[in-house]
Amino acid sequence: MKDDRGHWGSKIGFILAASGSAIGLGNIWRFPYITGENGGAAFVIVYLIFVLLLGLPYMLAEFSLGRAFQLNTVGSIDKITNKSAWRYVGILGIITSIGILSFYGVISGWTLAYVFKTLFTEGQVLINDFSNFVNNPYYEILLYAIFLIFTALIVYKGVEAGIEKWCKILMPILMVLLIALIIYANLLPNSELGLKFYLMPDFGKINFKTIVAALGQAFFSLSLGIGLMVTFGSYLPKSTNMFSSAIYIVFFDALIALLAGFIIFPALFSMGENPASGPSLVFIIFPKLFAQMPFGNIVGAFFFVLLSIAALTSTVSLLEVPVSYFVDEKKISRKKIVWIMTIVVFVIGLPSALSQGTIDFFTNFGFIPESLTSQDFLSQISFIFGDLLLTIGALFLSIFIGWIWGAQKAAEEIKISGGKFYKFEKIWIFLIKYIIPIIVVLILISIFKVTGIT
Repeated sequence: MKDDRGHWGSKIGFILAASGSAIGLGNIWRFPYITGENGGAAFVIVYLIFVLLLGLPYMLAEFSLGRAFQLNTVGSIDKITNKSAWRYVGILGIITSIGILSFYGVISGWTLAYVFKTLFTEGQVLINDFSNFVNNPYYEILLYAIFLIFTALIVYKGVEAGIEKWCKILMPILMVLLIALIIYANLLPNSELGLKFYLMPDFGKINFKTIVAALGQAFFSLSLGIGLMVTFGSYLPKSTNMFSSAIYIVFFDALIALLAGFIIFPALFSMGENPASGPSLVFIIFPKLFAQMPFGNIVGAFFFVLLSIAALTSTVSLLEVPVSYFVDEKKISRKKIVWIMTIVVFVIGLPSALSQGTIDFFTNFGFIPESLTSQDFLSQISFIFGDLLLTIGALFLSIFIGWIWGAQKAAEEIKISGGKFYKFEKIWIFLIKYIIPIIVVLILISIFKVTGIT
């Protein structure tokens, strides 16, 4: 079973894989439209502050727990508390990762389809095609299945030969595509208006909603709270400097989000579009932009290739969380459990795939109040797993690492591999024990407060 568990083959492979898990649709799809809805540059500054104060210390905490015991979250907690109720924090993370993957895979299938639709569909037809496309159950389910199969094939190969190998290939391609599209977008007429919106802050636009949005984006974009970074940390040798690795990962995650803004805002302002267009920005607004550009079908196809790569690096990591648990705790072979979990996720995600107008029951599911989220099943599941359970899991996991296991023991694990962590040790312990749990509680409260529940 040792071979099924696996280890990272190199530090750079680990950094690229962990960066890939964090870098996804949240960076290239979600970050720009949230930035647009919250005033541009001022939001970006607040977001970066929270990435540094919240994301980096918390990521180190998850890494330390995983590497200390060389096990998934449940196994690591069991080693400390002898199978106490705390193990359900790890189980919650597994359930949450499965839930997120079930709807994330559906959206990822859309990005794959739009690579070909943008390339081969006439511009005006494509602009009006999104609702027809998501209403087609055959396309929806087929694309969802294809994307999950791609994900499973990578995880099937294991840690070093699968996840690490493909992230070494996919992440540099993602960076090259981003840079090419940045150059193109900033050569468009009036693109400087988008840069002004994106780079010149108006701090008068910062309000409670802006701060909440920045907190949430910083936290969720780094894949924290589901034990994913505990799992990735468990594949680390003791010689790997976790402190410097975490800095690189947080840097790359924030960098990709920032670079996406350098594509989207210059292009939007060049075409006279509203930067606060919301979640439809990618699949409705951008085809309109590409239709007006010279060689727009080619540029658009590259853009959706970029989105597909970002989505794949995240879905691979989400699937690894339950796979690692069953390999470690239930001694099921990786090759078997990968396909079992892929089928489970596929079935769970079918209502999301059919909730965009195909079946009225799922389109108007309405389990969660409309004041919280849209009524379709995909939006409801996204709220439950991607907002609520993710935050609850992060709160309990931060308390467990800071107080039950002990922040000092976590710090000792981080110091094993050397580096300059010792200079920040006392600050880190204070953040883990006091500041981060308080911030996560505020995020949890704000999920209800901003939406009018309290």
